[in-house]
Order: sequence, then C-alpha cells, then structure tokens
Amino acid sequence: MKRINQLIQYTGTGLLMGILVFAASTTYAQTPAEDSVITIAIHSRPLQRVGNTFESIWLIDNQTTHVPLRKTFEFDIQHRFGTVLNGYEDFFGLYAPSNIRIGFGYTPINNLMVSAGFTKFNLLWDFTAKYAILKETGPKPFPVSVSYLVNMAVDTRPSENFVNSTDRYSYFHQLMVARKISRDFSAQASINLSHMNAVEGYLNREGEVAGKMKNDHLSFTLLGRYKISDALAFIGNYDQPITQHTTNNPQPNISLGVELATPLHAFQVFMGNYQWIVPQHNNFYNQNNYRDGAFLIGFNITRLLDVQEEDLGDMMFKRKKK
Repeated sequence: MKRINQLIQYTGTGLLMGILVFAASTTYAQTPAEDSVITIAIHSRPLQRVGNTFESIWLIDNQTTHVPLRKTFEFDIQHRFGTVLNGYEDFFGLYAPSNIRIGFGYTPINNLMVSAGFTKFNLLWDFTAKYAILKETGPKPFPVSVSYLVNMAVDTRPSENFVNSTDRYSYFHQLMVARKISRDFSAQASINLSHMNAVEGYLNREGEVAGKMKNDHLSFTLLGRYKISDALAFIGNYDQPITQHTTNNPQPNISLGVELATPLHAFQVFMGNYQWIVPQHNNFYNQNNYRDGAFLIGFNITRLLDVQEEDLGDMMFKRKKK
C-alpha cells in the first residue's frame, strides 16, 4: 500500500509539472510580430544569451557564473510549493504553505551584477553582488568561467524573535567554476560558505551555553544543463553539505527540471528539496530528506531589460500605427 501511495504521489506530481511546462511553452510561443520587436530592440548588441555557458543567472536553487551585459536590468520571481508528502490532501503541495521571492538586479559595469530580493519565509531581505572573474566568451576567452558571489540576508521579523539585533544577519560566499563542455552541455561546480550570526543553543553538562549547530557551514554544489533545442533544456542541481553539526544536520538537495529560454526571458520548472530560496538558509536549514520522498515543485521566472537598447516608456505606452 505504501508503494501504491508513493506511485500516486509521483504520478500526480509529474502531471502537475507537465501542466506547468505546457503553460510555459504556450507563453513562449510568440507571434512573428513579437519576435521582430525583440530582434529590433537589441539588434546593435550581442544577444544576451547566445553562446553563453548558461541561459540565466539562476539554475534552479543556485546562481550560475553568468553575468548579463552592462546596463541590463533583471526581474526575478521564484516560487517553491510545499512538499508532495501529503499527496492529495494539499494537492501534492500546491495548496501547502509556499515560499516566494521577488528580486531585482542590475549590471552597472562590465562583469559585476548587484541585486536585492524579498522572501516570504522569515521576511528575509537579501543583497547580492556577483563578479565574473573569468569568462569563456569575449575578446579574451578562457577555458572556464569563474565567478564569485557574496550575499547578505536580514531577517526582518519583529524584535521579540531575537536576543541581539545582530542575530538577524546571515551571509553566504560562493566560488563558481563552469564550462561549456559541448554546444549543448554546460556544467558548474562551486564551493559554498554559509554563516549565521545566531544559532539555537542548549546547556551542556558543565552548565555552559553551546550551539546546536556551528555558525559556519561548508557545502559544495554541482549543476548542469543539456539543451535539446534552441529554447528547451533539461537542468539538474545537487547540493551536498560538508560541515557536521552537533544536531540538525541539513539534508542534501537533488533537483531536476526543464528550462525554456529566449534572449530576454527564462522559465524553469523543477522538483527538488530546497524551499528556503535564499542560499545560506537553503544550505543551513534544509530538512527535506530526498530519501523520504520530501520533494517539492518550484519554478523560476526571469526577465531581462536591456536598458541600453530598450526604452521602457516605449514598451509600455507606444502603439503601432495601423
């Protein structure tokens, strides 16, 4: 009976993912007029994503080495439903408590992107800077792409949730190395350091306060993308904890999904274990065990605005002559 229930859960989840992919594909089926507008809007600059190692700054739960062109604005929507464990009771997690992040990013100078976002869980504000140290594309291409990312998050819940004001803060560092192995396959590996200013404590045998977890947590990440057409790709992500804590050791994350991308849009739908979205909280607090089938459905939507070539006012208010 347990196997039958699990089969029903995964069948229902697969059906839901299929519906989301179909909806995304119809969204991206633009008319010729829309295609020509996009082409004209960015005709004097290289296409934002053609030839890049990855199509988006995000791949499921991690950022990629990709930094958009200078004077590019980005808008992100990231959504994580609840786990599928309750099956039909909450419709495989779709009606369970979900987490949402809305983010904005901008590339003020070559190779540097800065961004900020707001997440539903713990009312987290996060601020990120990512710099592309080496790139596989451009006038001086390297064998690999290397980027460094740093993030700070602030928990803005009421003060009664904290002993000290500094307890609100957490940090994340990530060094990413990626390579476009073939025309269709790209892979990335990274080493990650998460830091929490405050962790839960307990009294040890000597009567001293000790932390249930360490303040610093090391992990590594592997992710990849395989394109099956110009717009469609299979994507995967694996996150492995390294640091061993006294209690509450976080669980690894395994994610698989698909990506639909154009030069200025990307839509990803997937199944995985992470729900926190903000990277240090994902790595530090994830208790969704893939061995128990604690998977959830998530999606990412990104939209790039090339402010050097696109006029937001024209896009919003200009009408074509009949």
